[in-house]
Amino acid sequence: MKVVILAGGFGTRISEESIVRPKPMIEIGGYPILWHIMKIYSHYGFNDFVICLGYKGSMIKEFFSNYFLHMSDVTFDFRQNNRVEIHQNVAEPWRVTLVDTGLETQTGGRIARIQPYIGSEPFMITYGDGVSDLPIDKLVEYHKQSGNKLTVTAVQPGGRFGVMDIAEASGKVRGFAEKAKEDGGWINAGFMVAEPEVFEYLATDVSCIFERAPMERLSAAGLMGAYKYNGFWQCMDTQRDKIWLEERWKNNNAPWRVWEK
Repeated sequence: MKVVILAGGFGTRISEESIVRPKPMIEIGGYPILWHIMKIYSHYGFNDFVICLGYKGSMIKEFFSNYFLHMSDVTFDFRQNNRVEIHQNVAEPWRVTLVDTGLETQTGGRIARIQPYIGSEPFMITYGDGVSDLPIDKLVEYHKQSGNKLTVTAVQPGGRFGVMDIAEASGKVRGFAEKAKEDGGWINAGFMVAEPEVFEYLATDVSCIFERAPMERLSAAGLMGAYKYNGFWQCMDTQRDKIWLEERWKNNNAPWRVWEK
């Protein structure tokens, strides 16, 4: 099952960092948060990634094209015809497809534009700025048993996010609220599983926002469900979030570091 990562936004809320690099390339513990996300999925055996590029996408391409150099100790010997010696052969079991989905394109348009790389198989979708210790294998199993066309991971961070109305008995998403409520409302944390029929609800138009009309239509048709998760989840939306995640990493208290457990 392929993993689609939305990595093309401008990251305006963390402009202190995003002015010089795309948000998914902002580092936590010396590694881009995009790398952290991919390591989470890889821990559960999902190693085929399709990354939707936009703002400063060339920096993400450069990172993967020189992955060995970024992740290893290297000797450059200019005395021997610029010989390069990589001392640690860091290999990941990854297949990474990088797709330019447009500078101004919204999330729905980006997903629609990578359909040729997905085909007619189920796939996963997540954002390029959120980490979690979510058991992705259990999420996928829940989706398969639910009959949903789209399953989103729902968390309760409180505060500033738009919330979903989820039916207790069925787990179906009934609708959305414009404003977050300080009452423990459930929000879409990303880490989604989709059937290929989801593409029928999308448009390649740059203005198609996945979280608006497509999700609203899917929920109205009873085709969208939520996997409720009460464990660790955190998005890196602001500089404050970045500093908080950085501190967790430095203090060896990073619950999303599942690949080392």
